[in-house]
Amino acid sequence: MEGKSIYLIRHGETDYNRKGIIQGSGVDTSLNDTGRKQARAFFEHYKHISFQKIYVSTLRRTLETVAPFVAQGIPFESYAGLNEISWGSKDGKLVNKEDQRVYKEMLECWQRGEVEKCIAGGESPLDVQYRQKPIIEILLSRIDENPVLICMHGRAMRIFLSTLLHEGSLRDMDLFEHHNTCLYLLNYNGKRFNIKKFNDVSHLK
Repeated sequence: MEGKSIYLIRHGETDYNRKGIIQGSGVDTSLNDTGRKQARAFFEHYKHISFQKIYVSTLRRTLETVAPFVAQGIPFESYAGLNEISWGSKDGKLVNKEDQRVYKEMLECWQRGEVEKCIAGGESPLDVQYRQKPIIEILLSRIDENPVLICMHGRAMRIFLSTLLHEGSLRDMDLFEHHNTCLYLLNYNGKRFNIKKFNDVSHLK
């Protein structure tokens, strides 16, 4: 397989994003007005792309983000493997000073390569990587699906990109910055992935 293009985007803004509430896989929120405008802006910018398939998580904010494309009749599939990381006991809570400390310590652990660690009751980056790998195998096996559009979540996106581009190493996943409806455009040449667009939000301007 040569020249497969993957358009990978983060979901649009939700009220939890705006309010600073922790939003992991245990929180199934909808887009707010800003998020819907972001989704529409992305659609207007990329509606000329002939996507052969759309992949989303099972959380509604991803499907809502790509809804304009689905309305055109483009087939989609949803996978729990693309869901956001679970933040366990912190999911759905407004971030306070203690949460900030816990989160900072966890990020520092991950940056040291201790990616098997997790917040109480939640998932580790390794857990998320494990459930993402079957979806990656599906993407690589479906030769005729080109290009494809994937909509997922911030931390999950960082893990996904690290798996594709850093040979599975997750300690540098925070290098992959993200904003709501940002685009990472990837090209697969049959052996490796290359980034053509990095955290691109030009469609929002």
